[in-house]
Amino acid sequence: MKKIDRLILRSFVGPLVLTFTLSVLVLLMQFVWKYVDDLVGKGLDFSVIAELLLYASATFVPMALPIAVLFASIMTMGNFGEKYELVAMKAGGISVSRVMRPMVLVALLLTGMAFYFANNVMPTAMLKYRMTLYDITHKKPAVNIRPGEYYKEFDGYVIRVGSKSRDGRTLQDVLVYDHSKGMNETLVTVGKRGVMQASPDNMYLKITLFDGYTYSENSSGDNYLRRPLTSIGFSEQSLNFDISSFAYNKSVEENFKGSYQMMNIAQLDTTIAQLEDSYRERIDQYFTNMRVNLRAWQQYLPSDSTLHAAQPVPLHKLLSNLPARDRRSAYLHARNAAVSARQDAQMYEDLIQSDREYINRHYIEWHRKFTLSIACLLLFLIGAPFGSIVRKGGLGLPLVASVGFFVLYYVVGMIAEKAVRESAMGPEGMWISSIVMLPIGIVLTLQATTDSSFFDGSSWRKFFAKLFRKGQ
Repeated sequence: MKKIDRLILRSFVGPLVLTFTLSVLVLLMQFVWKYVDDLVGKGLDFSVIAELLLYASATFVPMALPIAVLFASIMTMGNFGEKYELVAMKAGGISVSRVMRPMVLVALLLTGMAFYFANNVMPTAMLKYRMTLYDITHKKPAVNIRPGEYYKEFDGYVIRVGSKSRDGRTLQDVLVYDHSKGMNETLVTVGKRGVMQASPDNMYLKITLFDGYTYSENSSGDNYLRRPLTSIGFSEQSLNFDISSFAYNKSVEENFKGSYQMMNIAQLDTTIAQLEDSYRERIDQYFTNMRVNLRAWQQYLPSDSTLHAAQPVPLHKLLSNLPARDRRSAYLHARNAAVSARQDAQMYEDLIQSDREYINRHYIEWHRKFTLSIACLLLFLIGAPFGSIVRKGGLGLPLVASVGFFVLYYVVGMIAEKAVRESAMGPEGMWISSIVMLPIGIVLTLQATTDSSFFDGSSWRKFFAKLFRKGQ
């Protein structure tokens, strides 16, 4: 490898790694802010939270990698131009295309790695991510009975304590409402003090109360109007609460498999073929049911009159030849059949539309594995020549330009994805964002490699100054 290639690669790989890391962190922070309420206050181990963040970070890689390539290419070429290193290279007989060659190889390598990641690593990471997030969001908050507050996390119970000692176990002025037997039978237990302790397996919470009373009011059956009240005093009483749902339990992976986001290309191909067959079967079933419903009125026609005869008789003549009673029955049955057919048509329309959207989501995921990979190369073809043209490095213009180009790519992609999902266009619409960005990259590359002054502000100022002089 030549020294010039090593210089270019060092200048390119550094910003690439930095930008990629920052992009993942920004997306990860957005995820944390979204689910912060589900993560805080549940007593989760750090390993569980770290596992979730790791899987979530892996799902952000396909989005963060094109951003990193775009920003790093603009910044690298902009630094070369701003420090006149690009001019020195050109003076030494090194063209812009030759300067971009090492970075092109890196972009191609990243494109291949991005596809491998999206096809092989991403499905597993998405499965682990969804499973871990489900387990965390469905875990109840850790047992934290605060003084002066009503604690309602135990099913069928409400607990209130007056004060709590520093050891976190000794309670004062304990009040327990027991609604576990229904609203018709309420138990209220009051204790001057108590001790709270979890079982060795952390499946139950035992609260032992001292010097108190248990009040029972029964309003069920014959006691609805009388509502007898029973009071029982005790010197010591133990209450057990099931806290198994407060523990963090991992779900079975088989319950989460089958989503289109957790499939590779081969699995998506197989699933799409099966869904298309089911889709066509539903449409055939719809037409069959419609034909049966709409022809049911023909049972009222004379046996020698059919609509399938060689010379069919007009419908109004067939009905006019029927007795009045049969004609009314035929009209009534035809009306009922039309109403039923309309309802069935609406039902099948909703089912078919839902099936089509579900199939389209599989197509979208299939094409996304390619489009996000190709985006690394396309955005490099935009970023590198753009940086050499504007000749501005640092974090200012490269960051603004990167955000602008990526927002354009992302917005066009989201519009196209929605159109594909709603069947407004075919699955090939997922490539519209790439088709939009490709001409931009080609134009910028041609302008950079031919040293065109199209983007040079001084040349435009000279052009308009000369134009105004001619006008005078």
